[in-house]
Amino acid sequence: MCLHQPPCPSADASDHDSARLVATHPEQGWSLLCNGVVIFADTGELLPDGRAIPAPRTSPDQST
Repeated sequence: MCLHQPPCPSADASDHDSARLVATHPEQGWSLLCNGVVIFADTGELLPDGRAIPAPRTSPDQST
């Protein structure tokens, strides 16, 4: 899918979040990466094969 040189990491790669942005809709809270991954403002992701990666959650008793 990617035509960049060097090519963006595939959706299956561990660094797939480093692919280039193709479209961004901050008012709706999502962006599309070159490798087909949709990333959400809450850091959740939707992979091209339909798998969802939920946003990491912290419990109230964890301090930041």
